[in-house]
Amino acid sequence: MLFAIPPWRIPPERVLNGVKRLEEVFGVKFVLKTKIYAGEPAHEEGDVFAEKHVNLEDLIGNYDMVLLATGTWSSKVPKIPGVKSEGVVSALEYLYEWRIYELGYSSKKPRHAKKVVVVGAGYSAVDAAERALKQGAETYVVYRRTAKEAPAGIYEIEKLKRNGATFIELASPLEVIVENGAARAVRFQKMKLGPPDETGRPAPVPVPGEEFTIEADLVVFATGEGATPPLSTSAASKLGIAISKHGTIEVNKIMQTGNPKVFAAGDIVHGPSRIGPALKSGLFAARFMHNWFLAKKGKSATAVVI
Repeated sequence: MLFAIPPWRIPPERVLNGVKRLEEVFGVKFVLKTKIYAGEPAHEEGDVFAEKHVNLEDLIGNYDMVLLATGTWSSKVPKIPGVKSEGVVSALEYLYEWRIYELGYSSKKPRHAKKVVVVGAGYSAVDAAERALKQGAETYVVYRRTAKEAPAGIYEIEKLKRNGATFIELASPLEVIVENGAARAVRFQKMKLGPPDETGRPAPVPVPGEEFTIEADLVVFATGEGATPPLSTSAASKLGIAISKHGTIEVNKIMQTGNPKVFAAGDIVHGPSRIGPALKSGLFAARFMHNWFLAKKGKSATAVVI
């Protein structure tokens, strides 16, 4: 909440006050700058802070219970030409770089762009577009469906337009046009809406022969994030923890994994969502873990957050 969501959506002091209350009132101990992983660690946005690594298997062995709540810190970027060039970033990376700079954790100011193209229409896309607008950039938000189907909702899209962003619907990126190693423009394919897909929304269908280009010196892909469980598939199998085909951790009705000592909650279980459902998931997991611990040990537990 502190590093990936802009301060105008969630004020950082509220998050920090919550952390302080957990420490002072509830006695929660925080272990910081530590990455937990079992198996060969995978790179995720946010790893810049990790100064040490701890094996999840050791953690499970040293504690009575472990809750996995590592969220979705891996961006999904379409595999099209030019996405590896300078000036092409994920929304999470773009927002994260600005937040750590503003909070004083990095002295490197993120690059200033004159023309920004944001691909997508979820909350990450809205947040990235708002950030670009605040930096004074000419901002385009391009979505493969219409504003009616935008995951962020029509209200957020209309607000973006009122704030100066240009919203272009029914278009999908084909290529990032690169010049001297850096992004110069994005070529798009016009789309139309077809029959509903597995999400229940009309599927975007290419319109043959209809393409257009938008110039940009910064291209931000807000095309989704994937779950980042703190263990590899082989390590999960060894520990008795099941990972779904979507990369999320599978749990039972009390949010317990196949390993009775390990629970999971939040986006790592149900995939990318809003703050509310993630917090609700964590609260339910805490209740189930508390009851399970009382039944096993007959006493209250001490929490450590890593």
